[in-house]
Amino acid sequence: MRSSKQAKEVELPRLFSGFRISQEAEDWLAGLETDLPGARWIDPGDYHVTLRFFGDVDRHVADDIVAALSAARQVSFEAQIKGLTCFGGDRPRNLVAEIVAAPGLTDLHRIHDRAALAAGLEPDHRKYLPHVTLARLDGTRPETIARFLQSVTKAQLPKFDVGETVLFSARAGYGGGPYVAEETFSLARANSGTANSPTA
Repeated sequence: MRSSKQAKEVELPRLFSGFRISQEAEDWLAGLETDLPGARWIDPGDYHVTLRFFGDVDRHVADDIVAALSAARQVSFEAQIKGLTCFGGDRPRNLVAEIVAAPGLTDLHRIHDRAALAAGLEPDHRKYLPHVTLARLDGTRPETIARFLQSVTKAQLPKFDVGETVLFSARAGYGGGPYVAEETFSLARANSGTANSPTA
């Protein structure tokens, strides 16, 4: 892991793992940005799909997570954007692009969940809903969101290959980025015995 002389007890705030999307998918999603009341749009460079949120951890826990992910065989797969939706129901909080929960993705999520448990973190009992957050919403009316979602065509939703996972950190209080890539793990090709290896 990266070292810092200024590190405190909690050295890596808001640590989480995930993967980036392709440039094509990024461009497609960025093109949806519009003047939506109450929306704070995420910088496209920070688009990602979270696999497991670890939280504020010290370096020992972070190193254990890296060790577990380094030892696991993570396999590449094809991801696809399913469509757009909103989290929060009658009080919309986030505008997101859902990702199809294909077997390769759910297997990868389980690996990262096991890495959290191996590092001594508590289980996450929430249902895993893979997605890319596009905007944070504050006071946006549900009917406004509904009209926006209806206006987005589902034709030619992008597919993209996932060839690596990333361990990210973010400064506390800065929801939506910028994120720092702490470690990157190359994924083995499907039907290949090649193990992944971490890179700084």
